[in-house]
Order: sequence, then structure tokens, then C-alpha cells
Amino acid sequence: MVVNGRPAKRLKRRVTADLNDFLTFPAASGDSSTVSASSASGPFRTCVRNFLSKHALSPPPSSLFPHLMTWQILFRVGDFTVADNDGSSPSPAVVCLDVVEEDVSRSRSIYCDQCRVVGWSSNPVCTKRYHFIIKADGNSIAGYNKTCPGCSDTLHLSEARCKSCNHVMTAEDIEDWIYNQLEDTTHLLHGVVHANGFGHLLRVNGRESGSRLLSGRHIMNFWDRLCKILGVRKVSVTDVSKKYGLEFRLLHAVTNGHPWYGDWGYEFGAGSFALTYDAYRMAVDNLSSLPLSTFLSQGRKPRTRLQDLISFYQSLSERELVNIRDLFSFLMTLIHDVHNSPSRVDGFTYKKHQSYDTRALCAWTNKDIARVEDAMFRVLRAVTGPNWVSWRALRGAVCKVGPPELLDYVLKELKGKQAAEGLVVNARRIPDSGAMEFRLEHGNIPLTVNKTLNCFPASNYPSEEHLLRDLRYLYEAMLHPQTMASYVPQAKRDVAYDSARTLLDCKQFVKDYQPEKFLLASKPYAIQLLCEVDLMEHSDEHAKNPPPELLILSSDATISDLKLEASKVFQDVYLLFKRYQAEELVGYGGVVDSTQVKLLLGPAEFVRVRGKCFGKSSLSKYRMERGVERWTVDCNCGAKDDDGERMLACDSCSVWQHTRCTGIQDSEAVPLKYVCLRCRYASQAMKTTGPCKGKTANAAVGAAGVGYGKSLANPV
Repeated sequence: MVVNGRPAKRLKRRVTADLNDFLTFPAASGDSSTVSASSASGPFRTCVRNFLSKHALSPPPSSLFPHLMTWQILFRVGDFTVADNDGSSPSPAVVCLDVVEEDVSRSRSIYCDQCRVVGWSSNPVCTKRYHFIIKADGNSIAGYNKTCPGCSDTLHLSEARCKSCNHVMTAEDIEDWIYNQLEDTTHLLHGVVHANGFGHLLRVNGRESGSRLLSGRHIMNFWDRLCKILGVRKVSVTDVSKKYGLEFRLLHAVTNGHPWYGDWGYEFGAGSFALTYDAYRMAVDNLSSLPLSTFLSQGRKPRTRLQDLISFYQSLSERELVNIRDLFSFLMTLIHDVHNSPSRVDGFTYKKHQSYDTRALCAWTNKDIARVEDAMFRVLRAVTGPNWVSWRALRGAVCKVGPPELLDYVLKELKGKQAAEGLVVNARRIPDSGAMEFRLEHGNIPLTVNKTLNCFPASNYPSEEHLLRDLRYLYEAMLHPQTMASYVPQAKRDVAYDSARTLLDCKQFVKDYQPEKFLLASKPYAIQLLCEVDLMEHSDEHAKNPPPELLILSSDATISDLKLEASKVFQDVYLLFKRYQAEELVGYGGVVDSTQVKLLLGPAEFVRVRGKCFGKSSLSKYRMERGVERWTVDCNCGAKDDDGERMLACDSCSVWQHTRCTGIQDSEAVPLKYVCLRCRYASQAMKTTGPCKGKTANAAVGAAGVGYGKSLANPV
């Protein structure tokens, strides 16, 4: 562990005992008098300052970059320890949380791309952005070591020249290094929250992505608790996470009905290609409920590996696997249990099932089972020499003897059965393919079978490697639209294809923390008002009022105090409102300023004030997070705003559309010149009807608008 760029010495237990525990901070309390310990005591703009002053190490007063102030907070990680490099006894594990307070007016990037794609692009630009970062390498952004831009060697902050390449370090080099840290994709945690309480979870990297100590759930639990005590209002996340190399938003939606972040309350926020919440829910239901019998019933076609794998895992499960959700949930559970189980035999791990026999749950009689076993024994006796018979071949040879479920059950239990005098069935798993093989051998083969297990013997149970390989194959064959296997009926495959693509196109998820609900308990005697502002002049058609801000006033506050506090709060939160003055309480124009607020409003109500931004022209570039550029999105899929997907603009009308919706695949380059179908139809109509036939031309354009979407979706 490295803190401030210097190797951390082994911390004494009395020192780490003073640190908050990363796994529980802030500790929830059941005492209502300490409700602030686990929930916000005010709006984010005040909670974050109080939090930093209470828990963080203050940045040095001589900081080179006052617009990038970096705070540090150390946490111990439960009772975890890490080994020292010198071979001494392990020391308590410590995690460093960096909080970078970014002055947006002096930032290299004024506008927020995440706000734009999640639907918050009309919010004004905030004065501050707070970055919460845990670096993967254990260093701190505020440390004393930086990287040389010339040779990437590590330099102390006080060194003006690199000893390796002789590069002279400048203030700009150091500032570049800090901004690179804000863009680094390897951080274990990177969340950013604007001064208005709207934030974005940019990065969570657990053990699968390089974390040696913290799991993804550890990090998410910490982030969720942190957002609650800071009074964060909403947090968005762009879910592009992967699990075992697979798109996790697709896999988790099938198995759990929501994305992985949904375990912490993140819900559908915005879909690409104008997809809605209803479309997302329908896609989840359609794909996850697709019956497995659809894949198993393929007429007289030769049996496929997909069908074998489905049957294999159906035979392993204690419960009946009916649909895609059942299959993938069972497989994910197996992988989890195999990975975490301490019981391993010959390099394999087996799952401990409930202690009952599946035969009691089946409609098959002992006579049915014996009939199938005898048929399989006859097939094995017909094989000469030391040859093995595959699961598929043996199953196919006796396919008419019993139903497929019975055949799978008997095959699962076949190893160790006495086929004839002195002949016993042996079974093995092929390492490369994972398929089972059978043959008869002389003598009595010792069989280690746990009678409480409804599975293969431990030595034949799939290893984690085999389970992962099967998971990837089933994912590609049954879930991913680009590799989905063909099966009949075609209508069901089309529904599955569209549903899978919809789930992949829904990446934006949002959690609404609603901190104002918890403040009523913490400040029962204060006047709390959600205040919205109206600007007396609105020149931008895209401009909207900013989100309301929470005002906390004393019980004897007057209308004048309300206006003053509203002006102060919006000046503090938004750059556009630096010179804002509230002049009128909407709906109470005849009320004098000395009137107490409690005589007009309750302790928790919504109010609107109207005022002016003086000197607005110099601050107009901060009007919206979408920036000052004027662009129009009007895609045939229905999208009217930037959703983060690849787009191109028509060279004739300058309207933006998705490349995918225009028939250009993501793997293809964007053409140097592009004219949309609407402009092409309009141009063709003008040439056909002439400039004097305006009504006819407009009708042709309208008709083209109806048909051109279909043409784009299905280009000829």
C-alpha cells in the first residue's frame, strides 16, 4: 500500500484503530437522535464541505493548483491485513480516498458529457465538481510522487528535472498529470458529484478488474453509504461492465430482472435509440422467460452441442429448469459455489445440494429406470476394446427407450452401476470439451458418491474452467444478438433477438436518493423549502429552470430572508447565477418582505422565486451542460437528443442521426459526405414537381418521412 507516493510503513494497531472502517463507514445507528450518522444533515453543497472538514486531511495552503484541491481520507479495511515487503508480520490494510474539488470555471472541461447523455443536459453548469477516487495502485493523487511525461519514471514533487531523461518538469506537466488521473479508467472507484447534488458513477473495478483487496460489492456498498450521508440527489451510471468477459447488463438482467447496479436501487434512466422503460421491462420478460423446450424441440435435425448442454444442466439441477432465466441463474450459482467452496477433489469443486433424492420427485418408476439402464448396458457391451462411448452417442442409441429427461437422469447416475458379472460402468470427463464418456471395465470400481448429492461424483463434476466455458457458449448461443443460434420457430428467435439488443442498448441507470425526505427527521423545527427560480428573461428555447434547491431557514425567517438565502444558494451552486438576485416570491406579490415565512408556508413546501442575472452576457456559456453549440437530433428511431451512441450529421440539413439507424454498422467508417433520406426525398420531389408545386412537394416529403425510417432500418 502506498500513500502520498511513499511506501507505507506498517501501521500500528492503535493508529489504524482510529481510522473509520471502509466496510461499514458510516456505521448505521438505530438511535433516532443520531440519524445524521447514516443520512444527510443538509443539501449536498453544505454536507460535502462539512464532511471534508471533519474527516479529510486538508490540502496544503501552498497548493500549486487551487482549482484542483485534493483532500485525503484514510480508511482501514475491516480486519484485513497486507504483507510488508520486508517480510515482517502483516500490517492492517488501509485504503485512501481522494476527493478532488474541481473549480469548473477554471477547468479544462467545462461541460459534462455524462449529464448530456443521461438527460440532464439542460441543467446549468455548476460551480464545483467533486471527484471521489480510490486508485488501483494504492497511491494518492495528492501524493509527493508524479510521473515524468518524458520517460514515465517516478519523480518527487520537489524535483524540477528528471534524472533519467533530463526532462524539466513544469507546472503544466503536473497539471496534465492530475487531469490524467481524473480520466484514468483503472481506478477502483471514481464518482463525480456536481455542486447541485447530481452525480455520476464513472468507475467501479473490483477483484476481476485488478483489485487485490476490495470486491465490487465492497466498493458499491461504500459508495452508496457515502452518497446518503452527503445528501446526493441523483446518481447516474453508464453500465458497460463485464463479468467473465461477457456484457453483464445483459446477463444480470436475464438472471435477476435488473442490472447489477439495481441491487443498490439504480433503475432505468434513459435508453439509447429512444428506448423507454416499458420497452426495457418487456425485453427482460421476453428474453428471460423463453422456454428451454424451444431449443430442445428441433424436429429430426441432428442433436447439437447447445441441446446437449441444456440437457446436461437440467439433469444436474435439483429444481426443474424451464426457461432461460432458470438455466443461467443455475449456472451462475454453480460458478459462484465452485469458486468459493473449500471442498475440492482432484482439482474439481462440487456443489452441495439439498439432501433428498430426485427420484422421489419424478413420475418414473424403478421399472422405467431399469429398462433404460439395461438398454445402455447393451450398447456398452457391444463396444469392443478400450473404446469410450460419448454421452451424446449413448443417449442417441437409446433415444426411443424413454423420454429425454429420463435418459439424462440415468446417464447422470450411470457411473458405478453393475452392468454384468464382473463388469462395472466407468465414466470420465474429456478435459478439452467437458463432455462425458462411458465404458465397461472389469472388476469393482470404487465409487465415491455422496448420497445427499444430486449430481455427478465430485471427481466428475464440472470444474470452474468448464463452467465458465459453458457459460460463454450458452451466452453467445442464446443471449447475444450477434452470435445467437438459429432455431425454430423463427418468430420466437426474432423476439429474443430484439429483446437482447434492447437490453444491450439500455446503458443509463439512475438512483434517486431523495435526501429531502430524511431531513425532516433531522431538523424538525426548521423551515425547509424546495426553491425553484424563474429567470425574467429566457432567450434560449432549450433553456429550462435549474432543479430546485433546498433552503433551510430558521423558524422566524422572513420573506426578505428567503429571497436573500435563495440568491446566496443559487450563486453558490451555479456559475450562471453568480450575479443573481431574487426579487419576487411568485404568488405572493402583495406581501411585504418583513412578513414571516411560517405565516404563509408550512415547514416543508415548494416555492418559486423570480429574479434577474445581472451581467448575464459574460456568463451565458454556463447556461447548460450541453454547451453553447446548437445541434438538432431527429433520428428515425425517435431519438431527439444525444444518447451517447455514434451519430452523423446530414450535410444538407445538419440534423444528427444514429449511424446504425442509417444502415452504417459500428464497424464501418462514417462517409465523408452524407445526405439523409429526408433531404434526398425532398430534393427528388422538387425536381419532379418543380418549385411552384409547394403543396405537392411537401406531401412527398411527408410521405418520405413515413417510409424513410423503414428504409433506414432495413437498407436495400
